Amino acid sequence: MTNTSLQQAVLTELADAVVALDEARAVDAAHEALNESVDPYTAIESGLLVGMSRAGQLFEEQEYFVPELLVASDALYAGLGVLRPHIAADRLDVPGKVVIGVVEGDTHDVGKNLVRIILQTKGFEVHDLGRDVPPSRFVDKAVEVGADVIALSTLMTTTMVNMDETVKLLAKRDLRDRFQVIVGGSPLSKAYADRIGADGYSKDAIGAADLVKRLVQQAPRVAT
Repeated sequence: MTNTSLQQAVLTELADAVVALDEARAVDAAHEALNESVDPYTAIESGLLVGMSRAGQLFEEQEYFVPELLVASDALYAGLGVLRPHIAADRLDVPGKVVIGVVEGDTHDVGKNLVRIILQTKGFEVHDLGRDVPPSRFVDKAVEVGADVIALSTLMTTTMVNMDETVKLLAKRDLRDRFQVIVGGSPLSKAYADRIGADGYSKDAIGAADLVKRLVQQAPRVAT
């Protein structure tokens, strides 16, 4: 097996360990990644996080339930505990602050939780407001912590309007230019995000984290 093939096998094992809900296996795979000189950041992004995304998909397909998802998270964090100390310091700097939550009227938070986990592994400071969050709470918290991004989630078409209300409230308070706003959830689309004036949309958790990173880099937060 070539070195490249071996490293890819290690990444696959990291992902499989999370999907298998096996904390010890994730730790062993993380140590193997270090032994095989796999970049620890790559091991997290292309191994552990891929597995967590797959676990989230299994949850949406009702093959996994909340207990399985929690155990998958434990496996993820076990692997992270091995890999994070080996990431170069300049890659661990806090790249930005994110306020995240499920909009008012909705209590489905699995997708939101996945986005939070991925953002945290990428070094972001994440303020998770939980579920059923009114527009004013998003705005107040973003101002309080000096956020770069407000991330809004919903799985219900009936509560999508509260994403629009959050964007409108920012404008009403003359705060719209201070924060990037992204939206996500299965009933949403880029067209809807554009229509309400959001700065971005993603259909999945990994894409949402990449979107946050890109927005922060491309459009630095207005100084307060």
